[in-house]
Parts: sequence; structure tokens; C-alpha cells
Amino acid sequence: MGKAETAKTEWKSVRYDNDKGIWLGFPGLCKGCGLCIQKCPTKVIQWSNELGVYGTPRVEPRMEGCIVCGMCQMVCPDCAIRIEKKKVQQ
Repeated sequence: MGKAETAKTEWKSVRYDNDKGIWLGFPGLCKGCGLCIQKCPTKVIQWSNELGVYGTPRVEPRMEGCIVCGMCQMVCPDCAIRIEKKKVQQ
């Protein structure tokens, strides 16, 4: 019997930055449900011209207004968004 091989998946991300943090989107996970657009308190998430995993539009932020609150990450049912806050310099 041969060794069992494990499948490797590379999750490519799309990165957006501002002075508050980093917004990472994973097109291979985004099904285009739009929950993040509905729940964004600053209304800076919009539909992209790029397609997600199911051939539906994925989302992208307009970082100039993003407060990096993480609401989009919390409501995404597919873990297609990751928020990383930058440390505040004192």
C-alpha cells in the first residue's frame, strides 16, 4: 500500500491596506452573498468586477473609509474576509 497523500489548497488573497489595518479577501471562498455589504457600518464594501468561487461577483472595500472594525469578517459565513488591525504607535 502506498502513502496517503494530502490535498494541498493554496488560498490566494487580495490585500487592501490603510493606516488602520489590512483587509484580506479570499476570492476562492467568497460566494457573493453580500452580508458584509449589508452589515458594514461605514458602507465601504462594494461589489467587485472580479468574480468569486461560484462565478458571482465578490466584494472589495474602499479603504479610504474603512475603520477596520471587523464586522464584515464576523458576518461572513464562509470566512472569506480577514481583518488585521495595525498596532497604534504611541
